[in-house]
Amino acid sequence: MGGFSLELSRKALSISSSATLEINAMAKKMRREGIDVISFGAGEPDFNTPDNICKSAIDAIEKGFTKYTSASGMTELKESICRKFKRDNNIDYKPSQIIISNGAKHSIHNALMAVCNPGDEVIIPAPYWLSYPELVKIAGASCVYIKTSEKDGFKFSEKTLLSAINDKTKAIILNSPNNPTGVVYSRDMLEMIAGTAVKKDILVISDEIYEKLTYDGLKHISIASLGEDIKKRTIVINGMSKAYAMTGWRIGYAAGDEDIIKVMSNLQSHATSNPNSIAQYASISALEGNQDSVEKMRCEFEKRRNYMAGRINRIPLVSCVKPEGAFYIMINISKLKNRDLNGKIFTDSVSICKDLLENARVACVPGKAFGADDYIRVSYATSMKNIEEGLDRIGRYIYKVLH
Repeated sequence: MGGFSLELSRKALSISSSATLEINAMAKKMRREGIDVISFGAGEPDFNTPDNICKSAIDAIEKGFTKYTSASGMTELKESICRKFKRDNNIDYKPSQIIISNGAKHSIHNALMAVCNPGDEVIIPAPYWLSYPELVKIAGASCVYIKTSEKDGFKFSEKTLLSAINDKTKAIILNSPNNPTGVVYSRDMLEMIAGTAVKKDILVISDEIYEKLTYDGLKHISIASLGEDIKKRTIVINGMSKAYAMTGWRIGYAAGDEDIIKVMSNLQSHATSNPNSIAQYASISALEGNQDSVEKMRCEFEKRRNYMAGRINRIPLVSCVKPEGAFYIMINISKLKNRDLNGKIFTDSVSICKDLLENARVACVPGKAFGADDYIRVSYATSMKNIEEGLDRIGRYIYKVLH
């Protein structure tokens, strides 16, 4: 490097890049080259941010609300979040128990940094969102994975959970509705997890970013609403990205024990200082304003989910379980592995996804990134036109395998 020797951080070098972002980057490069690519990789709504939220941001700019706020976020937004928790989840929080961060991912990072020490273990059910293991590693802790299976609905039992807990266990990360499986945890399952966490005195980091996106009449339940004992041990993570189509605005938040939130706030004050002031003002309007746009998006996602799951299950050699929430489907590709695909034998989801992109012009995310190599993840956060065309291409790709 420039004629001198430099040893980079071993911790930083141990962190993997995001497979989602890699696939998206490959797809964008192909598009720049004039190649027509259908992308099922997106982890963001394809809708525009609702008008009332955008107008609030413009109003904030025109009024000069462009200065620093408190490092942990504006009191006014914290108060709106407290009202949201009471209204939607029947949980009572004070503003001192809330921190606003630069997206929900930043909130998870802050939480893990605040509670983890070297030697600690964090339990992660698999399949998992691909950033969880890397965030645990950054915090200096180790991951312990609970494997779940499609036949069990991607859910784990009390026996499985107990077998993963030992005297090094600091926390378990929950994600319901789940990325990538779309599973929504039932009250019974959450009560089992809560009872175990209280009995074993471990923390729960509950990522509820897809809270508003549930289908078939299912309702999201926050584990922190199940009693004071589990509430004290839970850090609830949420944000504006998915429900309000505000991915680029970068506003997430966490709620929890006041002492933990204070440590998270101290960390944030030195790492990033306050989240974007304009986006914070807009988030107040999102939480306090009319929620019709949220329901409109949810209904459209449900429509797309129904179509996509039905089409996938009519394609030979692949299958899926209809998700209960979020906007992803895990396609089971185990019957494609070790087959002759375009004259090549592929043994993992990464190589299959690359071949799908190169030869079918469809971008999917390999399940290996989520701890589930027999699957690829597709997102229905794209137009019905793209979904139809993308599935046509996958169908033609597999037809060539069979003929």
